Amino acid sequence: MTEPALVLIVGPTAVGKTEISIQIAERLGGEIVSADSRLFYRGMDIGTAKPTPDQRARIPHHLIDVTDPDDTWSLAVFQRQATRAIADIHARNRLPFLVGGTGQYLRAVTEGWSPPAVAPDARLREVLESLAQERGRQWLHDALVRLDPQAASAIDSRNLRRTIRALEVILTSGVPFSKQRTQALPRYRILTLGLIRPRTELYRRVDERIETMFAAGLLAEVQALLDQGYGPDLATMSAIGYREATAVLRGEIDEQQAKARMRRLTRAFVRRQSNWFKADDPSIDWFEAGDAGVLEVIERHIRNWLAKQA
Repeated sequence: MTEPALVLIVGPTAVGKTEISIQIAERLGGEIVSADSRLFYRGMDIGTAKPTPDQRARIPHHLIDVTDPDDTWSLAVFQRQATRAIADIHARNRLPFLVGGTGQYLRAVTEGWSPPAVAPDARLREVLESLAQERGRQWLHDALVRLDPQAASAIDSRNLRRTIRALEVILTSGVPFSKQRTQALPRYRILTLGLIRPRTELYRRVDERIETMFAAGLLAEVQALLDQGYGPDLATMSAIGYREATAVLRGEIDEQQAKARMRRLTRAFVRRQSNWFKADDPSIDWFEAGDAGVLEVIERHIRNWLAKQA
């Protein structure tokens, strides 16, 4: 039996994945499954550059606004829900597009990752959380770097929840977190399309996006989340933009300082994303997102691939 088709559209933040994926899905009878871990959460729209209601009305989107900010989705939950969404799309004879810049989420689906089977240890977690409070998140992440540099490279140092889980698995089992993930045989025929832009142009788009976020009401969005009881210590509220906006609202920094910090952190994030999506990766077909006619080129490329798979 031939495996069903799945098209991935990947690339760094601000490269243009949202609009290009929507237009390509419109042309090819597709639906979009988001693999961006920031888009799961309701009420977090401006700071995540979530597709607008108008954009989402053009093409069905899945795994956007599916949970609340205090109900953090694990990689395993995402994998299960994404697999279910893709199956539903196939059942309607539509073409699923898995779109995002979160490498581990994409690969969890395409490579059938199984998270480490280590039960949570409440006491150990409490100790690690106390250490984070006393010495800082970066200190805890540095400990992970020493114990398992491969796992640490895939976990943002500001993501305390994932850092603690990796350390918990390592300290409980004695085996590196990165060595405990297993994978199954591919369940899909996969075409991976990568979008790129010159780095200077990408950084310019990042800067423009940050300005747009503040103009669109980022501070009001964060204040509304805080008013609903979503505290700044939540993992979701540590996302780039939300922590900085919280600091502005508390009077700790001003708006210009927040923008500068967001620019620096986002550029670092772009560089980390390049570790997941390498320019010389033979499994990725790369396209210049800003080229004239890029939509026609990508559409033709996908149609040719589908024809060969038939």
